[in-house]
Amino acid sequence: MEAPDDRDWTYLFDERPERKEDFDSYLEKLASSDDALHFTVVESHSKKALGTAALMRIDPAHGSLEVGSIIFSPRLKRTSAATESMYLLMRLAFDELGYRRYEWKCDSLNAPSRAAAERYGFAFEGVFRNAVVYKGRSRDTAWYSITNREWPPVRSAFEAWLDPANFDEHGCQRRRLQDFRG
Repeated sequence: MEAPDDRDWTYLFDERPERKEDFDSYLEKLASSDDALHFTVVESHSKKALGTAALMRIDPAHGSLEVGSIIFSPRLKRTSAATESMYLLMRLAFDELGYRRYEWKCDSLNAPSRAAAERYGFAFEGVFRNAVVYKGRSRDTAWYSITNREWPPVRSAFEAWLDPANFDEHGCQRRRLQDFRG
């Protein structure tokens, strides 16, 4: 609710809740979902919830799942905590649950989401044209993935980037995440 407008909701299926009560109802809907597992991103020092992300389209038989429904507050965006939250979900999927495929899908027009997927190490697979209809328009969906074979070097890059030695006394990164992938 910290964002000044609803631009972060443009590419989501839901509309931004207008009032705190509506937002609470939205969060209750996420918590009760049996279609996706929603996670809250909590800032470690303040213990404030600053975002949500979901593991969805979970297919244990084929060993694949998708990360999506990502909403980050302005205070979380472009921070090491945001990156760490994505790393922790990947680690859960691959290292703890043993999945073989981790997907990221977004509206093909959503340039920030596409850039994030590439920054996190996802491989672009293509665009599914006229994939879904939402908010009154047809959406082309850009598909990205990381497979279990690709995960070890992606994991190593995240771990090297997240190492405290990669940050100066002001919390600024010394090297970009992409630099650790070579």
